[in-house]
Amino acid sequence: MSVRRLADEAVQPASFAFSEENLKWAERKIAEYPAGRQQSAVIPLLMRAQDQQGWVSRPAIEKVAEMLGMAYIRVLEVATFYTQFQLKPVGTNAHIQVCGTTPCMLRGAEALRKVCQHRIHPDPFHTNPEGTLSWEEVECLGACVNAPMVMIGQDTYEDLTVERFEEIVDAFAAGKGKSITPGPQVERQFSAAHGGATVLREVPSAKRTRVEFPPPPAPAVKAAAPAGIKPARKSPAKKPQGDA
Repeated sequence: MSVRRLADEAVQPASFAFSEENLKWAERKIAEYPAGRQQSAVIPLLMRAQDQQGWVSRPAIEKVAEMLGMAYIRVLEVATFYTQFQLKPVGTNAHIQVCGTTPCMLRGAEALRKVCQHRIHPDPFHTNPEGTLSWEEVECLGACVNAPMVMIGQDTYEDLTVERFEEIVDAFAAGKGKSITPGPQVERQFSAAHGGATVLREVPSAKRTRVEFPPPPAPAVKAAAPAGIKPARKSPAKKPQGDA
């Protein structure tokens, strides 16, 4: 794994504070964990900070550590370990993650990467001149059947061609990313067959019959002894006598 460090102090903000809405969300999230286990909310809080700020800054890490009663180094360890956290400023409109794992690579991911290099910057984690777009190549994003694909924010865009991907880049560059519907960019629903179902399209004509199995017999109930009569007591077994 490559070394991941925080951005230079020159780009770090002076402070960080959750917005009123995100602060309420964070407090609810912390309350979901039992007493003494609130530090388990560190990843959700860091992700919320990234959603608000666009990346995870040093003041954001310090704020999360303060809210959870954690040592700063512990939160820093989490932020630098998981590659989902961006440790330096990224594009203000979109940070594009291009999946480069085998299924996507076989179906054209390298062509998508070249679009990013040509349209945004030759190197990953650098923004375009306007500062609105950035990109990186990542490992499996979990939609191999719909390869190739990219992830922008928390949405995936799948079944991409170079032409469709360039349209998506144009939309985000213009600040109109919400006009693009996430998911497959072809005529299919999620991972269903392209173009719709091709088999099992006829309504089944066979009728099913259900055979009811008889219930098991009830266990036998022992008759109760008549009132006033105690059941006979068994005599204790005698121990065998040893030789004299």
